[in-house]
Amino acid sequence: MGSWLLPAHLRPYIATFYALARATDDIADDPGLLPEEKLTRLDGFDAALTGKLSDDSRYEKSTRLRQSLAKIGVTTDHSHHLISAFKQDATKLRYRDWDDLMDYCNRSAAPVGRFLLDLHGESRDGYEASDALCNALQVINHLQDCKDDYLALDRVYIPENWLAESNSSVAALGDTHASPELRAVLNRCLDGVEDLLTIARTLPGRLENRRLAMESAVIYRIAARLTRLLRRNDPVAGRVALSPLAFFLCGIEGVSSVLFKR
Repeated sequence: MGSWLLPAHLRPYIATFYALARATDDIADDPGLLPEEKLTRLDGFDAALTGKLSDDSRYEKSTRLRQSLAKIGVTTDHSHHLISAFKQDATKLRYRDWDDLMDYCNRSAAPVGRFLLDLHGESRDGYEASDALCNALQVINHLQDCKDDYLALDRVYIPENWLAESNSSVAALGDTHASPELRAVLNRCLDGVEDLLTIARTLPGRLENRRLAMESAVIYRIAARLTRLLRRNDPVAGRVALSPLAFFLCGIEGVSSVLFKR
């Protein structure tokens, strides 16, 4: 978040938003904390975001964000939604189907894009395409980390009904490579990602702020390239990620696509 493409005067607000998101996500992913401890801490950050615990230094990141957003008139709702997703991470380890997963993504990923749109004064008409891009990235990240999430946290974001329909199981994520049955499920998830990216592709053209449009165009290309890479490579055998050169090319392509169309 907050790349050089975005306006310099907005980057401090983005950094404050990200600091809270990172702190609360780390709590949800901490294997050394019991679920009850995670929920207690996350409740504290959520309460401080409303001003109820403004004097508690443990939740300073929430207080800073609340004060920061008040200056520019942006709602804290997006951070509340993120925290609700992280609270879910503390207790929910499986997702029954794609809709169940999308409900989670709508709170764990989509609020980031909505925050950026609001921060830049963009219309809420861009929410749908922004949600699709953020949710696609979230699922891509889930697939990249599918083995580690399972082994370290016993957390699986792959829809259970698709695993059952393919005669696979979550245990297959612990193997040295993806079985044909599991590979079919991973491809089905990527089909869902591609459907989201079809919607997300319209986002740069919907945005008034050229810098934000370039940022979204770059992110779209990163997501599309990662999707293709995950089709060709096995995330169970090893982490699938873009090379520095691939990131650079996505940047050039994304920025150029906006500059030459305006």
